[in-house]
Amino acid sequence: MIPRIHQQGSNTLGLLHYLYGRGTHEEHIDPHLVASFDTMAPDPGRDPSATKKDLQHLLDQPLSLLGSGQRPDKHVWHCSVRAAPDDPILSDGQWAEIARRMVAATGIDPGDGAGCRWAAVRHADDHIHIIATLVREDGRRPDHHRSGKRAQAEARLIEAEYGLHRVTPGDGTAAKRPTSAERHKAERQGRERTVREELRETVRRAVAGAATEAEFFDRLKAAGLLVRTSVLPSGDLRGYTVAMPGDRNKDGEPVFYAGSTLAPDLSLPRIRDRFNTTGVAAAPDSAHHQDHPPQQPTPSAARRAATHAVWAALLVIDHGDDSAAAAQIAATGEVLDALAKTSALHTRQQLREAAWAFERASRSHTRAEFRHSQQLRRAARDLIHSGPALGRGEDGATTTMVIDTLFFLALAAAHWHAQRQHTQQAAAARQAATHLQAAYAAASEESMARLRAQGLRLAQPVRDWSAALLRATAPQIAKRVLGEPSWLALAATITHAYQAGHDPQALLHEAVVQRELHTAESVSDVLVWRLRRMADLPANVTVISQHSTQATDSLPYAAPLGPVSIAVDQHRRHRR
Repeated sequence: MIPRIHQQGSNTLGLLHYLYGRGTHEEHIDPHLVASFDTMAPDPGRDPSATKKDLQHLLDQPLSLLGSGQRPDKHVWHCSVRAAPDDPILSDGQWAEIARRMVAATGIDPGDGAGCRWAAVRHADDHIHIIATLVREDGRRPDHHRSGKRAQAEARLIEAEYGLHRVTPGDGTAAKRPTSAERHKAERQGRERTVREELRETVRRAVAGAATEAEFFDRLKAAGLLVRTSVLPSGDLRGYTVAMPGDRNKDGEPVFYAGSTLAPDLSLPRIRDRFNTTGVAAAPDSAHHQDHPPQQPTPSAARRAATHAVWAALLVIDHGDDSAAAAQIAATGEVLDALAKTSALHTRQQLREAAWAFERASRSHTRAEFRHSQQLRRAARDLIHSGPALGRGEDGATTTMVIDTLFFLALAAAHWHAQRQHTQQAAAARQAATHLQAAYAAASEESMARLRAQGLRLAQPVRDWSAALLRATAPQIAKRVLGEPSWLALAATITHAYQAGHDPQALLHEAVVQRELHTAESVSDVLVWRLRRMADLPANVTVISQHSTQATDSLPYAAPLGPVSIAVDQHRRHRR
């Protein structure tokens, strides 16, 4: 159940016209009164003789107790209370009781006999609106300080008592939700998201990997946003506001949003916290053209570097202090934003949804010390400057590799938040992991098919040698892995690692024990990308050397691999 305290107003009759009207999209059905301060207020919805003006006059009568100079400019209090979509439909009597509990909990009508006058209107199955006049019967102002938090606390009790969907309590770090007016405007304009939400996403992408304020503002302007800055008397920047060029108010002027109203961590001081670190390359001075700008990494090189940075961040989240872990989680949001911005079409939507979900996981009351996240922020910067990936060949395979690693980081972030009772952030990280799984499925199709084909071309003794090595190294997962379609890709990768001069058994052991595997849909897939990252193997090998596909003489028969050497000896005797 979601209670929401709306902005205070000065027009009681205007709000009543909305509550008893047809709605913006004819969505108001049978608007009627379910409760009021005295249980006898006129109901313009069900009583033909009652008018909205009658109800307005009754509600506003306490204003007459005050002189004209004492009356509050904003005297209309408005609260909506909405049930979850899967909740049962409540009766008018139940909604009436909920309304009475809400006005009592928020201090509007605490039950002392002299509270504010109020009325609760129901115009849909799943919610009510409560309107009140912010002057008590005794002429005093009500004590409704922090009424939003008080309403949320009461809603949690109501959910438990009525058996309704239990909403996770907030901690004040979430981004401000779009207003109903903003949502209706988006619907009229055919937008999937409100302007507020689109601006938040665009600003976050501009922050991703940015090294200076100048670079951040240049990115905002390059994204097509209108940008205004405010300056302190000292000449230093105080803050900024942004607007979409086509979003205008009734006077035809652009609607600007301050960064802090888009999300708590998008205020200029909070963004500066990310810049006050070393290790992220400084942006080229936009006011001076460089004759020889630094060479930018290729998309595949940027993705490979990001994979290493993400894996290093995993270790910090597991074993670092809270400020370092919080910084890694926040910077992971930058990597996701950068990856979504530069991803190929077939992965773009799921990566965008993953970044959108993880945004909530990137904020908590744990202070992030961004000096600990230099490597991740640099990875985000390289992703942006390397440009878009085509999703094929090496950059497609390295995209698959980094998504696979990000999936495990999202799960680690969820676990970290859950341990600290950050319920909303933990849920957001898990949601991001779900989208990353879907993005991985889209990204991995070509590269894994290629690796499986290479494994299929391996000589049977080579595949058997790889299977024996797996059984000797990781017997607890061997049966599952050998039954997976991607086992052939893993056999090819083990062969590549051996050909590159690595000890395949030591490498495989490290890959297995590095991190849990039970959450993976395909253990083989995970091991493929771990081995290729650890051994620094090309992500998209097109050819396996001839001796590995047709012969076994080059295999490490003399290596002390326990059961593996026995299997190898059997293959040699069979060949003879």
